[in-house]
Amino acid sequence: MLRTERHSRIVEHVVAQGGANVVELSDLLHVSPATVRRDLQYLDDQRVLRRTHGGAVAGEEYDETPPVRRAGRARAQKRAIAEAAVELIPRGAVVGLTGGTTTAEVARLLAERGPLTIVTNALDIAAQLVPHTEVSLVVVGGHARSRTWELVGPAAEKALAEYHTDVTVLGVDGVSAAHGCTTHDQLEASTNRAFVTSGETVLVVADGSKVGRATFARICPAGDVDHLITDEGARGGGLDAIAAAGVHVTTVPVP
Repeated sequence: MLRTERHSRIVEHVVAQGGANVVELSDLLHVSPATVRRDLQYLDDQRVLRRTHGGAVAGEEYDETPPVRRAGRARAQKRAIAEAAVELIPRGAVVGLTGGTTTAEVARLLAERGPLTIVTNALDIAAQLVPHTEVSLVVVGGHARSRTWELVGPAAEKALAEYHTDVTVLGVDGVSAAHGCTTHDQLEASTNRAFVTSGETVLVVADGSKVGRATFARICPAGDVDHLITDEGARGGGLDAIAAAGVHVTTVPVP
């Protein structure tokens, strides 16, 4: 099991249970208690979990948290959204993937399906894809954001300007007809905008809690999006307005 996978399993278990001890996690992951302690210390340093004597508990919620923490939220919805997105992506395509837990799920499914090229700025997605020999992986460089594990800024945007992707899969913190696609950080928004520009088709993947929501920095107007894939938990009025802006909307059932 890769270190990132181990971290994800720890976070999922602790968030689901509210807390866990070292022995419990050691048995769950089939690794030594010493390894678990090192993992818990790392996750505590990243403000993902709060380490306690003999274990860890779920920490406070933040608007932006590392992908390993967010992976446990609305996981079933995100998987269903990712499955619907993959159905829209041609086999062998060149795919741009921004950071995000739903886009990471898209990456996993694409890698399992077979040969293709993926361009990403997300370190967790890159780490996930490296072992897949049938994936031609391009990672654009830039300034690393510790909160989201994405490489952003002018260097990333310059690299993206040299590429053309068949499909861009965009993760967002908010999407609405009035404000378009938004995220929390200005640099991240600018880099994601470069992904949108490089893509022939733009798919936005967002769970229902993000529909009708606007956050600080604008990525692009709703009219730049070809397809929004979300779940049935999205607010109907927000979806109708997005569809009226010319975006094709797909909603998947809430598992």
